[in-house]
Amino acid sequence: MQTVEYYKAKAKELFLSGCNCTQSVVGAFAEDFDIDKRTLMMLVSPFGGGMGRLREVCGTVSGMFFVAGLIYGYSEPGDNGKKAALYAKIQELAALFREKNGSIICREILGLGAGADKPTPEKRTAEYYKKRPCPDLCADAAGIIAQFIIDNPPPA
Repeated sequence: MQTVEYYKAKAKELFLSGCNCTQSVVGAFAEDFDIDKRTLMMLVSPFGGGMGRLREVCGTVSGMFFVAGLIYGYSEPGDNGKKAALYAKIQELAALFREKNGSIICREILGLGAGADKPTPEKRTAEYYKKRPCPDLCADAAGIIAQFIIDNPPPA
């Protein structure tokens, strides 16, 4: 595990390089998992833009949840104890992000109207970055989950 600042910087760097918000957060942790980065990035690619630009749950939040699942998740379908423990962690992560950013909903954070956007992403120009807090949101989410992991070490 790297430092919180490492994950924050890496997530922001990935977003600025063209990754979507979910890929940026998850990609910052890619070296920590026994999954090849290409597969990891493909798995989370639909979650950017609040789930495929539907502007629902912020992709950075989805990225935090994905990382949490890889660390604290369960695989037995009937294990309600582990399921409840994971869901408690997810709710705590959501509360931490909401406390810092006001919402976990993409359209609310970005000040957009109701409903989905067109599926075609906007060009990443200087003007785009002036109106979008997404690089900083990627850093926030990566920092939140990194600190959470430090404060809540995974089972051995």
